[in-house]
Amino acid sequence: MTASMYLPSFFVKQKVALTTNRYELYAANPDGSTGAMMGLAEQKRLAFKEQVTFFEDSSKARPVFAFKARQRMDLNAGYDVTDEAGAPLGFFRKDFGASLLRSTFHLEGPGYAGTGRERSQLVAIVRRVADIPFLPIHFDFVAPDGAPLLSVSRQGSVRDKYTVTVPHPEIDFRVAAAVAVALDALMAR
Repeated sequence: MTASMYLPSFFVKQKVALTTNRYELYAANPDGSTGAMMGLAEQKRLAFKEQVTFFEDSSKARPVFAFKARQRMDLNAGYDVTDEAGAPLGFFRKDFGASLLRSTFHLEGPGYAGTGRERSQLVAIVRRVADIPFLPIHFDFVAPDGAPLLSVSRQGSVRDKYTVTVPHPEIDFRVAAAVAVALDALMAR
C-alpha cells in the first residue's frame, strides 16, 4: 500500500540565520532538478529540540505537520510525527548507545520499521574528533530484511542541501521530511 503523501525523492535546503535554522522542502523533478516547494520549518538555535513544526509555505500561516519529543531530556529520545490535526504518522528515535561511534536511528510507521545509520564509519569517527565543516553525511535506513526504506545524503557545500530518496512507498513524505530535518537538527549542526 502506498502512503497518502508518498514522494519518492525530494530536497531539504537548510538556511542558517543568526537565531534560527530554516529548512525548505522541495519536490525533486523527474530530471533531478528542484521542483515545487513542499513546506518549510524553522527551529530556534540553542533551543531545546523537542518540537519542530512544518508549514505549508513561507507565510507560516498554516502548520501542516510536526515532530515532537515524547520526553524532554532523554538520550534515547523518541519523536512522534503527526499531521496537522495531531494524528500520528510515524515515529523515530535516536539509539544513544549505537550512536557513540556511528549515529543510529530507528524508524517505524504503518507497514514498515527499520534502522538508519551513517553510511561511513570513517566519516562518523572523523566528525566526532574534528570539526570539519561541509563534510558529506549519508544515512541509509533499511528494514530488518535489508530492504531499503529511506536514504538521506548531504552534499558538502557552504549551505547544507540534503537529497532524500524514499524507495519504500509506505513511508509518508511528512515522516521522511521530519527524519531528514531531525538528522541535521539532532546532530547539533
